[in-house]
Amino acid sequence: MTVAVERRTRNVTAALLASPSLRLVGKRLLMAIPITLGVSILTFWVLNLVPGSAAQQLLGVEATEEQVRALEREMGLDRPAWIRYLDWLGGAVTGDLGKSFVSDQQVTSLLGERLVVTFELVILAMVGSLVLAIPVALLAAYRPNRLFDRLSMIVSVSGLSVANYVLALILVLIFAVQLGWFPAIGYVPFTEDPVENLRTMALPAAAIAFPLFCFYTRFLRGDLVDQLLGQDYIITAQAKGVGPWRVLIRHAFRNSSFGLITVVGLNLSTLIGATVIIEQIFAIPGLGQLMVQAINTRDMMVVQACVIVFAVVTVVANLVTDLLYAVLDPRIRYGSS
Repeated sequence: MTVAVERRTRNVTAALLASPSLRLVGKRLLMAIPITLGVSILTFWVLNLVPGSAAQQLLGVEATEEQVRALEREMGLDRPAWIRYLDWLGGAVTGDLGKSFVSDQQVTSLLGERLVVTFELVILAMVGSLVLAIPVALLAAYRPNRLFDRLSMIVSVSGLSVANYVLALILVLIFAVQLGWFPAIGYVPFTEDPVENLRTMALPAAAIAFPLFCFYTRFLRGDLVDQLLGQDYIITAQAKGVGPWRVLIRHAFRNSSFGLITVVGLNLSTLIGATVIIEQIFAIPGLGQLMVQAINTRDMMVVQACVIVFAVVTVVANLVTDLLYAVLDPRIRYGSS
């Protein structure tokens, strides 16, 4: 009995190790290590070049030079930069990102509080943009160069021409000030009041989602039209009597989804960057707002941790994109192994 169990365990382990998808994940994770390390080194180096001192910021402009130097020794800022980085790296490997110079809280606890808010904003913006962009692009590609197609392209080009922060101010002016449908600033946690939480997140998410919706609509519509007009498999399906909507959704959209997945994965880092500005405008207590506050107070531990989180999220997004490719097209799993 024991021999059979051991043999079964070895077979399962061998099958997992031979899995192309698992090898793909392993390669991407190994690549993530030097990328994350390089980002941390670059961030630490840049922060040390920024003029000003966290000790000076905490004590104020009236503090004497002796008081500033004493506080720097207490905070460990008088040591060489490379020693401070190695100390930080040693703690980061074990999950200890240090303490905030300003609040004296553990950085991990600060990140935990803010990360949930930013992730909610990112997910709402991403899902909202895709939910709207996919049907609009399908309708536009179904009858290209007709009225709906032309209107969708006008809206897409106009939306791409407006910056996120400008759109945010317009949304506040219309929907918060004039109509009063949504609050202009503030945040209510989902656990306290789900409805009010969605009301406070509606305008920030819309300010981020609308340019994405415009970009995804334009990209997907163009790719769908190219698929419908020039691909042999589309002509073959039409010759077999397959209906136009079925050809569009089952054949053309399936192939166009590869490009859409790539664009979504690449845009995630841009999307996270947009939250930094939007969270400031709407007073959303997320990771972007925390990083801006830490930069203003020279709280290097917090800034370092925020940048690392952004880098890890970007790497994970690229990994998920590769895995989705493998799910949609099994040939990719073998080609990447």
